Amino acid sequence: MVDRYLYHLRLPEETLMDVSKRFRQEMDRGLGRDTNPTAAVKMLPTFVRSTPDGTESGDFLALDLGGTNFRVLLVKVSANGKQRVEMENQIYAIPESLMRGSGTELFDHIAECLANFLEKLGIKDKKLPLGFTFSFPCQQTKLDESILVSWTKGFKSSGVEGQDVVSLLRNAIRRRRREWEVRYQMQDFDIDIVAVINDTVGTMMTCGYDDHHCEIGLIVGTGTNACYMEEMRHLELVEGDEGRMCVNMEWGAFGDDGALDDLRTDFDREIDAGSLNPGKQLFEKMISGMYMGELVRLILVKMAREGIVFQGHTTPDLLATGHFQTSFVSAIENEKDNEGLLSAERILKDLGLNPSPEDCVTTQRVCQIVSTRAAHLCAASLAAVLRQIRDNKAAERLRTTIGVDGSVYKNHPQFARRLHKMVRRLVPDCDVRFLRSEDGSGKGAAMVTAVAYRLAKQQAERQSILDTLRLGREQLVAVKRRLLEEMTRGLARETHSSAAVKMLPTYVRSTPDGTERGDFLALDLGGTNFRVLLVRVRQGRRRGVEMHNKIYAIPQDLMQGTGEELFDHIVHCIADFLEYMGMRGVSLPLGFTFSFPCHQTRLNQGILLKWTKGFRASGCEGEDVVTLLKDAIHRHEEFDLDVVAVVNDTVGTMMTCGYDDPRCEVGLIVGTGTNACYMEEMRNVELVEGNAGLMCINMEWGAFGDQGELDEFCTEFDRLVDERSSNPGKQRYEKMISGMYLGEIVRNVLLDFTAKGLLFRGKLSERLKTRGIFETKFLSQIESDRLALRQVRTILQHLGLTSSTCEDSILVKEVCSVVSRRAAQLCGAGLAAVVDKIRQNRNLNHLQVTVGVDGTLYKLHPHFSTVLRETLRDLAPQCEVTLVQSEDGSGKGAALITAVACRLREAGL
Repeated sequence: MVDRYLYHLRLPEETLMDVSKRFRQEMDRGLGRDTNPTAAVKMLPTFVRSTPDGTESGDFLALDLGGTNFRVLLVKVSANGKQRVEMENQIYAIPESLMRGSGTELFDHIAECLANFLEKLGIKDKKLPLGFTFSFPCQQTKLDESILVSWTKGFKSSGVEGQDVVSLLRNAIRRRRREWEVRYQMQDFDIDIVAVINDTVGTMMTCGYDDHHCEIGLIVGTGTNACYMEEMRHLELVEGDEGRMCVNMEWGAFGDDGALDDLRTDFDREIDAGSLNPGKQLFEKMISGMYMGELVRLILVKMAREGIVFQGHTTPDLLATGHFQTSFVSAIENEKDNEGLLSAERILKDLGLNPSPEDCVTTQRVCQIVSTRAAHLCAASLAAVLRQIRDNKAAERLRTTIGVDGSVYKNHPQFARRLHKMVRRLVPDCDVRFLRSEDGSGKGAAMVTAVAYRLAKQQAERQSILDTLRLGREQLVAVKRRLLEEMTRGLARETHSSAAVKMLPTYVRSTPDGTERGDFLALDLGGTNFRVLLVRVRQGRRRGVEMHNKIYAIPQDLMQGTGEELFDHIVHCIADFLEYMGMRGVSLPLGFTFSFPCHQTRLNQGILLKWTKGFRASGCEGEDVVTLLKDAIHRHEEFDLDVVAVVNDTVGTMMTCGYDDPRCEVGLIVGTGTNACYMEEMRNVELVEGNAGLMCINMEWGAFGDQGELDEFCTEFDRLVDERSSNPGKQRYEKMISGMYLGEIVRNVLLDFTAKGLLFRGKLSERLKTRGIFETKFLSQIESDRLALRQVRTILQHLGLTSSTCEDSILVKEVCSVVSRRAAQLCGAGLAAVVDKIRQNRNLNHLQVTVGVDGTLYKLHPHFSTVLRETLRDLAPQCEVTLVQSEDGSGKGAALITAVACRLREAGL
């Protein structure tokens, strides 16, 4: 009978699912900049950016103002080995005259009570941080700034609405300090107000201290509200898109725009019409303790008038608004030993009624239906929040904790169980723990303050470390100047042997002029694979370069065997390629890209100085690699080749770009290693006879700094990377720039941060301790603007950091950014020295020049090239530099050098 009568109050699961979808849409409207002004659910930013991580410690004050009493608390948080919170508090009354008087008097009273509390505890001389729980509707603009929108709960103090309550409290404390100092000639107390929050956020933070999975706060008491940690990229009301921020949903207003009209009953409308705020907080009026008892009363009155209960009788007490309290609902629903029905009988008699046993059962059922609807509506909106968080994390299953407070949740015997059960039915892919908050509004304010203090302290410490990796303009100018000095030393006969930057002549005397033509072979040897290429250079209308190539492996045993075996293998592969191309027995000019340190005395000779990149083939160092290749060809006796040029990949890069752009006179590689070359005036190349014309100089600039030129810019992380490298003290500039080392620098910074408790909650993963595990490609991926922070977390999980947080991801991204930016700036300073040298050589006020660039770091890193360009423009303002990406400089470039050499040879030059 009752169930049929109250059919509209019983919501099936499909309806609750629909409510959840509607609420999710309202959340989106509240988060959007354009839709927020008209959204019912306001989704207010709180500027709380992190939940506790367990490392918080210190003494904090909290003020809790939300009713006719307010509390002052001293909260002691300790984290040395075991999390612990100790609290002392004092309750102070707020006289009604102050609640309705002036705001100045109200805040002066609060300051007076605060002084009293500090004096009682003997801590008046300490300047402690304070968190302020102010549970009234506010608009926050910062963590410590909150504008009161409107008073509620009987407060009407003048001059407060529209004002920042933190400023009002600070002003009251200042007034008291001035009066105290004048009266007693001594200093009064002072505090540092760090944060202002509402009780919902306090609940989440309190529970978050005990359970680090807690990212939702829920209150179901006199009123109802929820908050949760939202991704910044969705919070359009606040600048920035990285990290998370707690959003105070103010969900009690759900339905104020008509979204729940089809579910609201005549009883709901009657409650709303008789409330202090008709048309407002409609969701809250269907859920919270302020209205639950009243809803039951209205139902019982209507049933009595229709003769369904109490033999059709009513009483003045039953007809009086507010006489059926929500605590009655909790008592009546107590199923233990028939206590609920006994409570129903007692309560109904106190209301002047003479209930039958059937009336008591009916009243209990009405209470059950009303409170069940409240729990289920609460579950539906919570389900929307859980789905939002799950989608934010792109998780198949979400594991999370909801911190809960409020008299209805805590005191009603069935509410919590019904809420939990329905949440699990609506979102079966979420593992949800509900954690009751103890003293969320007081302790929570202290926890927000403790977290803010931890974040500020850790941020200052992290920035102090990262500042060692940041270079100012003066430092970059010094790098440019010192490299110019080293270039001059490397070019001069007298100082060449002692110079760090060797400035090696390549005997490449010209860049392409467009008249080159013919078929050329190219060999490209610089790693565990090598390539053989056929390059066809055409001129005239069909001008262009056509390439065919085949890749061959070099087995480890040949890399570390004898030189004869290595070069025999190379020749065998050349023969295979010629067979593959149908050119067996053909003799072609060959360019040999040999990307190992060499000394050249002519274009077709390269004396190997030392093997690198894992090669150790015997009998090669100190020998001419062209001779070694020719000897192997003669041993093979199948073909002959004219080895015209031996070059490195940097020169090849310049020549490749030079074919399409005649202004290209500089080559730059920024990949696994780094190097540069450029066209120098012969008069400055003292190691080679002759003063006329130009010659390409292979700078081998990676060795810049090997004699201390960069010591003042090297950090402890650079020194660690250098000490543990295969060539300590060598290639110092390269170790600060190139892809082989940047990941390792980042790894060392992360280890340092973690050891100091500034990252990953101080917990190291074994994998992160492994040298080389943080690959430079991770920098490119992590710094990608398109990569969401959850994908950064995926990379960190690959490194064994399974419990890394969103905040950890932001910090790792910042470390990567600082390290790669420095690398790009150092590279830009070096390039500025090169182009300025060319400009000065030619006595020009303004130089137009093109730089051919190759290398994975330059090509794949999302910001490297931009920072390099910015630095170059700043440090070489008289040079207009175009950077052009080279395609296949090491293969095509070798063939073009050969083509240029053949052109010059044919011309008798």
